[in-house]
Parts: sequence; C-alpha cells; structure tokens
Amino acid sequence: MTGPILVTGATGFIGATLFHMIRAVRPDVYAVVQRERNWRLAGVPEENILAANLNDPAAVKNLIGATSPKTVFDCVAYGAYSFEQDQQLIYQTNFNAITMLVSLLAKQSIAAFVHAGSSSEYGMNCAAPEESDRCEPNSHYAVSKVATAEYLQYMGKCHAFPCVNLRLYSVYGALEDSSRLIPNLLRSALAGTLPPLVNEHTSRDFVHVNDVCAAFIMAAAKMNPSLYGEDFNIGAGQRVTIGELAELTRSLFKIDEPAKFGTMEGRAWDLQDWYSNPAKAERLMGWKANIPLADGLLDMSKAFVGVTDEELASRTKKTTQARRRSVSAIIACYKDAQAIPFMHKRLTETFNKIGIDYEIIFVNDGSPDDSAEQIRLLSETDPHVIGITHSRNFGSQMAFRSGMELATKDAVVLLDGDLQDPPELIEAFYAEWEKGFDVVYGRRIKREMPWHWGLLYKAFYRVFAAFSYVKIPLDAGDFSLMDRKVVQWLLACTERDLFMRGLRAYVGFRQTGVDYLRPERMFGRTTNTFAKNIDWAKKGIFSFSNVPLTMLTTLGLSLLVLSLIAAVVVATLRVIWPDIAPRGITTLLIAVLGFGSLNLFGIGLVGEYIGKIMIEVKGRPRLIRAALIRHGVITEQTGGEAHP
Repeated sequence: MTGPILVTGATGFIGATLFHMIRAVRPDVYAVVQRERNWRLAGVPEENILAANLNDPAAVKNLIGATSPKTVFDCVAYGAYSFEQDQQLIYQTNFNAITMLVSLLAKQSIAAFVHAGSSSEYGMNCAAPEESDRCEPNSHYAVSKVATAEYLQYMGKCHAFPCVNLRLYSVYGALEDSSRLIPNLLRSALAGTLPPLVNEHTSRDFVHVNDVCAAFIMAAAKMNPSLYGEDFNIGAGQRVTIGELAELTRSLFKIDEPAKFGTMEGRAWDLQDWYSNPAKAERLMGWKANIPLADGLLDMSKAFVGVTDEELASRTKKTTQARRRSVSAIIACYKDAQAIPFMHKRLTETFNKIGIDYEIIFVNDGSPDDSAEQIRLLSETDPHVIGITHSRNFGSQMAFRSGMELATKDAVVLLDGDLQDPPELIEAFYAEWEKGFDVVYGRRIKREMPWHWGLLYKAFYRVFAAFSYVKIPLDAGDFSLMDRKVVQWLLACTERDLFMRGLRAYVGFRQTGVDYLRPERMFGRTTNTFAKNIDWAKKGIFSFSNVPLTMLTTLGLSLLVLSLIAAVVVATLRVIWPDIAPRGITTLLIAVLGFGSLNLFGIGLVGEYIGKIMIEVKGRPRLIRAALIRHGVITEQTGGEAHP
C-alpha cells in the first residue's frame, strides 16, 4: 500500500484492530481519534495518534493538510449500537462527514479510500443478497450507510475517485465491546454458563475481525479503476443460527447447562435471516474468510481469561483519567521575526513543564520581514509547529481566527507575537481550566509603558465596559485560554469586523481572569499608534454597544424640547417685553452652528454603524491564506482556501 496511511475511527473495534495490524509491519500509519485514545490504543506512541473531529470542517482540512495521506481506511460510524439514537448525529457522522472528507481527498493524489459500510444497508433484503440487489433499509443507520455507498459509487464511477465500500457482516474479535453478543457469550462460557439469548432460529454471518482487516488491506493494495465505486459483501458466507452458535459454544467450552433462548430482546431493526454472499469479493479481490468460527471463538476467548467485570468496566475510565488535555497556541505575528524563536522556546518549555500535548500555530499576518522563513525553520525541526501565511495583513483578530480554524487540540491560547503576552502564564491558565473554567483570560494589572498611555488604556476598558450590552472584564486583552466548545461558538460568529475579546465575553460560559504584568516589547517598536488605538476603541464600542445611538437620540430629543421652550420664551418676550427679547445675528449664528455641528456629529455616528454594516454585507473573504508551513515545507494555497 502507498503511505502515509490514515485509519479513521481508530478507537473503535475494527479501526483499532486494523491500525494495530498495519503498524506491526510499517510505521507510517496513523490512528485518527476524535478527542482521546481509549484502551484499544493503549501503548501507541503519540506520534501515531492524530486528534480530529471529522464533523468539524476546519479539523478535517488540517488533518488532510498535515498528513497528505495516500491511503485512508474509514471506520467511523455512529448508530450501530441500540443506544446511539441521535438521528441528526447519525446522518452527520455517517454521511455528511464522509462527503466532506472525500471531497477534500479528491483534490489531491490519493491511492485508495476504503470505507467500512454495513450489511445493514440491505435492510429487509438481508438473506444472502448480491451487491447489485435492491437495498431496503429499515433504520436511520441503514439509510445513512446506503446514502454513503451511493455517494462513493458516484465518486468512483463518475470522478475516478479510488474508493470501495465494504459491507461488513457480524464482525467479532478480541477488541470488541464487552456488551456485544460474542464477547458476552465467551465471558459466560469461560464461567461455565451461557448468557440470555434471542430466538434460536435467528441467523447471522459471523466473520473474524482479522479476515475483515485483510479485506480492507487487499482492497487498498489491489485498487484499480475496475474497483472504483464498487460495493463488496464482507462475510463468511455461512448462515449460523443463534441455536447453532450456542451448541458450538457448549461443545468448545464443555458446558452442560442448556441455552435459554428468547430471554433477551433483540434490536428494533434485527431480522431473522442475515447472512452474506461474498462471491464478488473473492472474484474481484481474491478475498474470502479463512478463519472458521470455532477457531475464532477459541482464539478470542483468550482475551477474557482472568479479566474481571470490574477490569473490563474500568478500561476506558483509566485511560481517560491518565490523559491530560491538549492545547493549541496561536500566535499572531506582524514584524515579529526576531521574537518568533524566543516565543517558540518559551512555549515549548511551558508545555513540557505542564506535561501536555500541544501544537504551536504561528500566523504570519502579511509581515514584511522574514517571519515566514523563521516559522519554516522551526517547523523543520519541531513537528509541533504549524505556520500560516496570509496574503496580506488582515489584522491580529483575523490572524487569531485563522489559527483557530486549523487548531485541533482541546483548547486554544491566543498570544501576540511580540512577547508582551508571557507564555509562562499558560501554566496558570491551564490550572484554572482544570478547575472547570471554560475561558481564562489575562488581566493586565500594570503595563510597562508611559503613564499617560496606561491611563488611556484603563479609561478605554472602563468606558467600553460601561457602554457594552455584555459584561466585559476590565483590563483583559486577547491573551487567553479558551476551551474547544468556546472556540467552536466563536467560529460560528459570522462578523468580519472582529473584536475577539468582546466576542469572548458574548459567548459566555464559565470565565475567570489571571493577573499579570504586561511587559514592553522585546524587539522593535510597537506598531500601535494613537490613531490605531482610537480605531480599536471605535471597533469595540460600535461592535458591542448601542449607547452612542441612544445618547444621540436622547440628546436630539432634549434639544428639541429645549428648542420648543426657547421658541415659546422668545415669542412671549416679543409680545410682552420686546425690548429685552434676543435679537441680532450673534444669537442666530450660535444656534445655527450648535445645531449644525450636532447634525454632523449625528450623521457621522450613524455613518460609523452603517460602515460596519457595509463591511458585513459585502461578503468578502474574511481572510486569505497564501501558504501553510509544515515540516519545513511551504505549501501554496489555492483560491479555495479563502474563507467567506
């Protein structure tokens, strides 16, 4: 097979077995997990584990970009267990996520995509059907699997995408969940008894997981245009009733107790006869099941010898507790080339001190210096480093968003590239995150800068907090740690004129602050000017406050009332005391200038809000990535990488 190789759904029974089988003979195979490994992947090196939520487009793009896989074994599924009943998640995981993954893989050279389909696709037509027979799905899970099979057939036949769909029957093996039929049967058999069973005449097609993994590997190794888009039944081709399975188990394990049939309730979509016709797989791929059921049961039973129920129940719990959560550091860089190596060194030391998995995403936001080259050199020696280069300067807020879209870890930390946000503070952020806070922001209790600038910054935060319709923490900049769920909600915000610290407060969740002293820049001079700071103030206030408009309305109404009172007073004076009534050009000029200035101010204020509306409704790309940097290689991005 051509590598690198990805195995998605690698925490599952089939995916984990396939991953271990391939890794035993070659190192370039990666287990893709949604968040964290489980007991099935215990002992696998971190470099062979990739975390990515395949329902998240940004995570999928980053996964494909980071690995450039040539062979993909797709074992992700949801809905096969009776307790998995979320209909939306069934279709999202089994169909939408697959179409997104395949569409991205189709844009690059790939040797094989082998999808784990299901015999459930046949539904009520389940007694030894051929692949060309009609599918009659009888569950949401089956419908989603049929839809994916049809999509892969279309991609293979019409777009020459190298893919096949393997319709798996009743797979069993050592890593199978202990609640399933065969593991439950074997555990009871080792104890000299049999578990409750369904009707004895119900039949299944039991196929050993090693045979199934062989089918995956053969499909990838023999991929050619004649196989593109084809479906294959992967089963033993033998109809085995539950009664026959029980008698075989009694014979193998010397059990005297008779089976108790009909004492267990079947799944809602189960049918009486459910077995395969694998002739096509043997004809076109040369595959057939080689492990007899008796041999498979005896071999699988070894996995349960000496294992207690408590140990089985604690496997997942122990693995989860042993793993520490991971963090993506996102650094917005503009004219920060000198600081980048120092930032990398301090971040690496901090993450190693905490002892967590991490990635460092440097965003070169159109910097005119050699920031891109500095990032490339770091990524050449450190696989944790990822670089993004924008086509021009889109501002730090878009730089943060760009990194957040590609981040794959459990949380993100936002930092400015000038080292004014001390990386060492992440340790304190992490401690608060572990306590249950979803957002931990840095609170600047003091700044190393001229006193008048510090006074202006403090004044801004207090005015902004007073004006805003959401509660804004005082003296808190962009420097913060945010849990993945917070990041996903931030990415769901569609505005183009971003003010990240305001949005962070808007989305809510549990938030707390950590005090720190904000130092001066280590290199160069600040790119902030008085005009830019005024623009920042306007961005924050106009994005999260209607107070200016309310004040303008109130002032206008007040002046209208004052004008009416003045008109009545002047008219009365004209009639009763004409000598003391106001007269002359001075009074008129002052009134005209005052109200004229107020009108211009009001128009300008309304114009600011209209200007923000124009930015949003034009629909221009928020940011444009010119290149991605990984492993010392700069990859130019196509127009499709613009982010509308």
